[in-house]
Amino acid sequence: MKKKCLAILCAVMVLLGAVPAAALEGEAARAADILVTLDLLDDAAQRDFNAPATRAQAAVLLVRLAGAQEAAENDLWISGFRDVPAWADTAVTYAAHQKWITGVTPIDFRPDDAITANAWCAFLLRMLGYSESAGDFTVDQAAVFAQRIGLISRSYAGSLTQADLFETAVDALSFTRPDGVTVAEHLVSQGVCSAAALRAVGVASETLTARQAADRHMAAVAALSGSKTQEEVDLGVSTVTGSAFFIDPSGIALTNYHTIQNCIQATLTVCTGEVYPIASVLWYDAAMDLAVVKVSPTATNGTTASAFAYLELAGTADIRAGDTVYALGNPLGEGLAVSAGVISATARVLDSYSQPCVMSTADISEGSSGGALLNEYGRVIAVTSGAYTYGNAMFLAVPVDPVMALDLPESGPTLAQVKAAQSEN
Repeated sequence: MKKKCLAILCAVMVLLGAVPAAALEGEAARAADILVTLDLLDDAAQRDFNAPATRAQAAVLLVRLAGAQEAAENDLWISGFRDVPAWADTAVTYAAHQKWITGVTPIDFRPDDAITANAWCAFLLRMLGYSESAGDFTVDQAAVFAQRIGLISRSYAGSLTQADLFETAVDALSFTRPDGVTVAEHLVSQGVCSAAALRAVGVASETLTARQAADRHMAAVAALSGSKTQEEVDLGVSTVTGSAFFIDPSGIALTNYHTIQNCIQATLTVCTGEVYPIASVLWYDAAMDLAVVKVSPTATNGTTASAFAYLELAGTADIRAGDTVYALGNPLGEGLAVSAGVISATARVLDSYSQPCVMSTADISEGSSGGALLNEYGRVIAVTSGAYTYGNAMFLAVPVDPVMALDLPESGPTLAQVKAAQSEN
């Protein structure tokens, strides 16, 4: 009997150990299939997803993501690299000519070397128009910057596998370029793929799944921590936990007023783990329970951010009961999370708010205050704020409509100054 139980236990452990690898391979296969369907990748049937992705593979995929394969074939520039194989030479030469990529030396590209997360993200960022010389990012922090602005949805470090390369490329398809169109939309305009193909693989669908809402928009959400007294500040203690989300790439964020009320110091922790102090309060309304803050561009670890991912505001004019919504925030202060639900009521009147609230079934908890309630198109309709104490799935959110009408100043008082002003009233 003992031997039988041991055998069963071993079998279960083997199966459990196999789940992550199988899930990862399934995710990689999905990403590869999307890229093949969009003519961005040759048939991936023989790919080894766990094998290192090479610099040559990255260069070829980069040029295809740029919609520049035809331009690359017509480029007569000579790169000077002596080690690039024929199948990658056109792409490497063109990408080098555009200054998207660089060689390891002036004459060695080292096409078979494994591509690192920082190198690949630097390739992508340059292709999209970001620049080291302009101070947008540094190569040694390129992957962090890419995650912070929402170009990639997860943290990557070290060498990438083929699975990583394919999955980050699919992430990039929904990223909005500086010219206002997404990478996917640009590919359609260049004739690389069709809008129908994008819809077929779920890249260009108008509505988002919960997974897509999290992948594409969680980078714009932050965990808020605050201190109310100088003693707490001196001890490094935070007694306030909440959420916030950026509404402008410069670091302007929206939250509930009650999350910063009485705080003299507070920070926002973004998806990369970087912590940015709230430098000023640009606007607030206690009765509406809304506040707009701006973070310092310098994180507590000394790094400087040139841009943040941000969310677009849609307001509540077009919402209806039964609409799908997604709540993004920091429930219980345990880290960023997503929940899904439907709008239960579009304008629930409560004595504690000066404007009617949106009521939904998208779960929120203490710590979610200040988070984003998105419609199914990924735009913010309200700020998650509270719940009925004796209700089931009756969660409240404050409409963002008043914020949409604001002409925000460039600077404002500090949290300590806001607290002092409120104390005098």
